[in-house]
Amino acid sequence: MELVKNIFFNTDKLVDGSLVKISYTGKLFDENCEKVFIHYGFGDNWDNLNEVEMTKTELGFQAEIKIEGTENLNLCFRSANNEWDNNNGQNYSFEIEAAPKELAVVEDEIVYPRKLRKTYLWSKKIKLAVYKLFVYFPKIITGNYTKKKNVKENN
Repeated sequence: MELVKNIFFNTDKLVDGSLVKISYTGKLFDENCEKVFIHYGFGDNWDNLNEVEMTKTELGFQAEIKIEGTENLNLCFRSANNEWDNNNGQNYSFEIEAAPKELAVVEDEIVYPRKLRKTYLWSKKIKLAVYKLFVYFPKIITGNYTKKKNVKENN
């Protein structure tokens, strides 16, 4: 993002759909204006045009806006006396990046702990039943189970 000496963001990238805090310390701040408004829009046609009153602090005027575009953010600043700071008629313009796709959450793929626990318990029960079937069933059929029982009784 191109740096401008009078405008600061709380982030290093402007991302579509994010909230951004803007700090302004330009001409209107230097002239000790009491109220300053940020006038902003998106894209070459200034779509979703808005104007928000900024809060005066020791560090400059500040406002928080939501980024709603994927082209660029255009800004200019206005005082309560209709004095403008529009970068000498060029306006301030900053590129916006699309939101990363890996941050999207898909709820269909979430495995809930309760379902996982029931599945785990059933698998344990099935494994135990199969184990008993293979270990004890042949002994009962062949009679080895009863012979060992008798051997223990004779000792």
